[in-house]
Amino acid sequence: MGMRFSDREQAGRLLADALRQFRGRPDTVLVALARGGVPVAAAAAQTLGLRFAVLPVRKLGIPGHEETAFGALAWTGGQVVRVLNRPFVDQLRQLGIQTAALDGVEHRERAELEREAAAYPDTGPDFPGATVILADDGMATGATMRAAVEAVRGAGAAGVVVAVPVASLYAQNSLQDAADGILSLHIPGEFRAVGSYYERFPQVTDDDVVRHLRKQQP
Repeated sequence: MGMRFSDREQAGRLLADALRQFRGRPDTVLVALARGGVPVAAAAAQTLGLRFAVLPVRKLGIPGHEETAFGALAWTGGQVVRVLNRPFVDQLRQLGIQTAALDGVEHRERAELEREAAAYPDTGPDFPGATVILADDGMATGATMRAAVEAVRGAGAAGVVVAVPVASLYAQNSLQDAADGILSLHIPGEFRAVGSYYERFPQVTDDDVVRHLRKQQP
């Protein structure tokens, strides 16, 4: 079965142990990909004594196979960053998936992204000169993480480190040219759904995100 985490909070503490060189650094901020990455990043940030922020992201999933992404959206600084796997999109069109269907997915996910950005306090901050550690609960395709990397670089990050408890080899390799460093605690030989590597993997709600953000407020 491979490595399993008890829950996202425990995974975040394990990530913190692997990221201890960043402990207490004022120039570093730990940024969660909303929503699943929020408990992971919050636990890691608390352990490391780092600033904590949330980045709204949305996967663009294939109609009927939503877990497989053809792209992703991220929100920062009031702007939407859009990343597409264009060769994959071309393959989908050759398989008969209409452009209108893909456009419909993007329209729905963009609306949800904007709703989340409005619902969460202090989202989309600028990161001028900061080292940003981007954390999620796992990476299957790496699409949302790539959008997140581009978003925080556009917001002024001087360096970007990706940190996740579990990742597919495909996702790990696909981000090598995007991030300055990638930390994945577990890269299984045969990747399954991210949730299968956790004993408890409940849905993270908007209220959960807001609660974690408010804990950071003085």
